[in-house]
Amino acid sequence: MLSLVKSKDLWALALCLLVTFIAAAAGGLASSQAGEFYQALQRPAWAPPGWLFAPVWTVLYALMAIAAWLVWRRVGWQRARLALALYGGQLLLNALWTWLYFVWRLGAVALAEIVVLWLLILLTGVAFWRHSRVAGALLLPYLTWVSFAGALTWSTWRLNPGLLS
Repeated sequence: MLSLVKSKDLWALALCLLVTFIAAAAGGLASSQAGEFYQALQRPAWAPPGWLFAPVWTVLYALMAIAAWLVWRRVGWQRARLALALYGGQLLLNALWTWLYFVWRLGAVALAEIVVLWLLILLTGVAFWRHSRVAGALLLPYLTWVSFAGALTWSTWRLNPGLLS
């Protein structure tokens, strides 16, 4: 399989991974000190332990980057412009959520933002699906996790009115 991938394809994959993981790093900066805050929150019984988030997000970001690359590879930058713009938009919103929630502790705003993020991921998935069914399918775990994160955001915001405004 790798022998079938051209050099420019590998550069495009590297670019997709780089851009995606830059967004991950921007969110990671905001969550680097989040462990204590997360432990201080009253959480629902179904909330995962804090250590689980980093490995899950690492896998999701890798899947997202591969999906973007598959779209590019299938139709090129010009034909994938809308799909990739949606992708970039949801990356920005994803990084922003971490700042809203963990740094600025704006629970209500983070909740509203994650709803918009969820919709943007859905639109990105539909746009990706139109170019590559595999790329669209690769975003499904991400959409599922953000659905879960949205429920967790709502629950922790409601349980912690003194810590999350």
